[in-house]
Amino acid sequence: MKRIRYSKDVDALLIELSDKTIDYAEDAGQIIVHFSKDGEPVLIEILDAKDFLLRSFSTVVTEQEAALP
Repeated sequence: MKRIRYSKDVDALLIELSDKTIDYAEDAGQIIVHFSKDGEPVLIEILDAKDFLLRSFSTVVTEQEAALP
């Protein structure tokens, strides 16, 4: 089952990609990706989600404005 949840208590966005059992995780700063035994992504966690999303969206807007003639 694919599902997206937000935990307000810890400001984390959880994106479930699969029902498989999580075997291990790798992190890259604010993003943690959990994998199954066969290396398939199962869950993505985005920590400090509000800040991460605001920065991501502002970067997209800035890049689009720079591309305007």
